[in-house]
Amino acid sequence: MNTLIRNIVKYTYQPLLVKYLSATRQYRYGKLILEVPPEVFHPGFFTSTGYLLHHVMQMDLKNMTLLDLGAGSGIVGIASAKQGAIVTAIDINPVAVQCITANMRRNQVSIQIFESDLFDALPSGSFDVIAVNPPYYSKDPLSMKEHAWYCGSNGQYFRKLFQQVPEYMHENTQVLMTLCDGADLEMIRQHALEGGCMLNCIHQKQHFLQKNFLYSITLC
Repeated sequence: MNTLIRNIVKYTYQPLLVKYLSATRQYRYGKLILEVPPEVFHPGFFTSTGYLLHHVMQMDLKNMTLLDLGAGSGIVGIASAKQGAIVTAIDINPVAVQCITANMRRNQVSIQIFESDLFDALPSGSFDVIAVNPPYYSKDPLSMKEHAWYCGSNGQYFRKLFQQVPEYMHENTQVLMTLCDGADLEMIRQHALEGGCMLNCIHQKQHFLQKNFLYSITLC
């Protein structure tokens, strides 16, 4: 039955969605209004962003420093700033950086924004919260847009993530990362261990076509 449903989605819903997202679209989250261009991961049609955002919004963020890593449209960082967090947002995609900047101004919050391949361009320091909605499909990205989906054929994104993230953590930092059952979870765990990190699954939820997992990243 799942195969039948997936095929129906692949040949009916998916082409319509691709066509719809080929233009800039407006997205609303509560009182937030965001404009999302086609080159940027849309938070409204894929479960991972909403799943991560839901859990971040359960935290007491007032005066907390928060890093929105791979920020895309900026929704996690902007919503967190509305809750009183001191937010930094980074993305490798220059169109996403422009999108975050415009959405920040549109929603009247202040966020520090960097165009960066993971932590490469980020000044040294540490954060109280790091929120990560990573690209988790094993394929080499061929464009900036594909960096939102694909982590490299050998998980290069995760190898670099787990090498760098400890430098931006203090002893009480909470690192939250969402994954799904379509990811190579064993490969990701191995990269975490090689980087001196551990993945701890703290929540999971079955959505229509996939299961999402929320992980806490801690140091070994």
